[in-house]
Amino acid sequence: MHELGIVFYIIRDVKQAAQENGVDHVDAVVMDIGEVSTIIPDYLTDCWRWAADKEDILRGAELKINTVPAVSWCEDCRREFGTVLHGKTCPHCGGAHTYLLRGNEVEIKQIEVKTKE
Repeated sequence: MHELGIVFYIIRDVKQAAQENGVDHVDAVVMDIGEVSTIIPDYLTDCWRWAADKEDILRGAELKINTVPAVSWCEDCRREFGTVLHGKTCPHCGGAHTYLLRGNEVEIKQIEVKTKE
């Protein structure tokens, strides 16, 4: 399970951004996780809960996950197609000269905090 290691990196980066911006507490972290990134969202969420609650700045913070669909590009017919459904073979022309455009992301998209009044 590599999700725990990934959570440690997320926590490190979020804490650094919070410190640089004078944030005392983070309410939520929004992640973009690619459909073929090899990350299992439920495992990531479980690891997040365990690790984030050990940090004062993240205690109770929610991890929100956006799944980025995997999309490939065909060099032969110059069209996009769904990678998970069709693999490496283009469903439009049957070509094999394809590559992944998106769907392998593991990115912090947003850090949510309450503003001080």
